[in-house]
Amino acid sequence: MFVSYGLPVHHMDPPEEFLTAQAITEVAQAAEDAGFAALNVTDHPFPGTSWVTHGGHHALDPLVTLGVAATVTRSIRLHTNLLVLPYRNPFLVAKGLATLDVISGGRTIVGLGGGYLEPEFAALGIDMEERNDRFDQSLEALMLAWTGEPVTLDGQYFRAPDNVMRPVPLQRPRPPLWIGGNSRRAIRRAVDLADGWSPFPNPARWSSTTRTAELSNLEDLAHALDYARGYAADRGRAEPLTICYVPDGLVMGSSRFDPVVVRDSIDTLADLGVDWVAVALPGATRREQLVQIERFATTVLERRAASPPGGASAGNP
Repeated sequence: MFVSYGLPVHHMDPPEEFLTAQAITEVAQAAEDAGFAALNVTDHPFPGTSWVTHGGHHALDPLVTLGVAATVTRSIRLHTNLLVLPYRNPFLVAKGLATLDVISGGRTIVGLGGGYLEPEFAALGIDMEERNDRFDQSLEALMLAWTGEPVTLDGQYFRAPDNVMRPVPLQRPRPPLWIGGNSRRAIRRAVDLADGWSPFPNPARWSSTTRTAELSNLEDLAHALDYARGYAADRGRAEPLTICYVPDGLVMGSSRFDPVVVRDSIDTLADLGVDWVAVALPGATRREQLVQIERFATTVLERRAASPPGGASAGNP
């Protein structure tokens, strides 16, 4: 099981705690030294005021943030979790991610989501009802651009009249590509076009906001994984689908974590076939966050390494 650590760049005030290059550098290096497999960042370029007021959050630009982290780390992966693809022109996304992959020496994990905040879509000039169709065409455009060959595309949303992109990603044929979302469509998209699937806990009370399928418990997750495996078999997919999920006891905004709960949850998820977990540690100051990184390393990462559970697989290390 691999663990992706969420850089706490949703903490906006005061900015010197987490938002400066020095802050990102210090926290990223600490996470790498502690044994985390990846750094991850979320994506909210221009959220609505009401959502932020009622528990939502801002975030630094994901590619800029991971670019800073790339310059001071050596081996830890750089994970967009999740970059909202329908918000953006896919050729600009392709350029940004290829740049990140090259400057990092091939360490990018591309997590992509469809988005769910209607005011954010409106502000960015995108029809939210078209987000799934835009997502699918954007994926096609992204992968065409990454070939490094001339691209001619005349789609509903994007066109390229014979264009070519350099640099291409260092990882070939592409960086690991994980699709976010809980819906059946997201699962099919992951199986058909990607390397992994990133569902997330989604109680029924959140479903109307997140606009994706409910995942309230492990039974819901197991059913979704069964669907993914069945669909993959029907489609003749031989390659395993990497699964990234969130363990119990660690969600963004939590004030503390219980290492026993987290370890037990990770072991249970591994038994279900989950390869990666994404975590957000408590700590509203840099010092608190650094303490929790070390605590997580000694109570979860090192304890599990000393006696690893059976059945965990590496996914895309």
